[in-house]
Amino acid sequence: MGQSREPLISLILYRFLKWSVVTPLLHGYFRGRVYGAEKVPLQGAVLVVANHASDFDPPFVSVSMRRPVSYMAKEELFHVPLLGQGIRLYGAYPVKRGSADRSAIRAALTQLEAGWAVGVFLQGTRTQDARISSPKLGAALIAAKAQVPLLPVSIWGSHRILPKGRRFPRPVPLTIRVGELIPPPASSNREELQAVTQKCTDVIHQLHDLGR
Repeated sequence: MGQSREPLISLILYRFLKWSVVTPLLHGYFRGRVYGAEKVPLQGAVLVVANHASDFDPPFVSVSMRRPVSYMAKEELFHVPLLGQGIRLYGAYPVKRGSADRSAIRAALTQLEAGWAVGVFLQGTRTQDARISSPKLGAALIAAKAQVPLLPVSIWGSHRILPKGRRFPRPVPLTIRVGELIPPPASSNREELQAVTQKCTDVIHQLHDLGR
């Protein structure tokens, strides 16, 4: 039986960084709007699935959820003094660069067992237009193995923060929309994984099409 919540020290760190740094940046500099935050379960494991266009996406999604969201990070970061301890407390989990997907899946399952909300970008990498053109099945597989619901989230506008050749973030408006929970696949059957993955993609695109 897994835990129902993230560790207390992680919640304290999350709230400190949320109100001191990330929220002022999102709602001040980027004039961020968040819709549907009330749909986020505040306890219990959940898999947050989203589109991805910027390095700013993970912290902005996390503060919009009203709870920490655990994302994978490259293993090298965890060997940096203080930074390694800090990002681990914030929910990050290490994955070796170039390692098999199985390693990332095992790490995500461990976080879900510990009661975290785990974040996965459906395409795995950033896209220039924030659309999901080639969704991967990893999120659906994790949800099937852990039997936790998926929460679709759309991030609108972040692809314009740092266009090619620009070094300083532009103060573009951002909008984050949260959809309804989607039940996990009943099994790891490929057809079921594909169906749930497509459902998540469709919902995220529908939310994204609402724009600002």
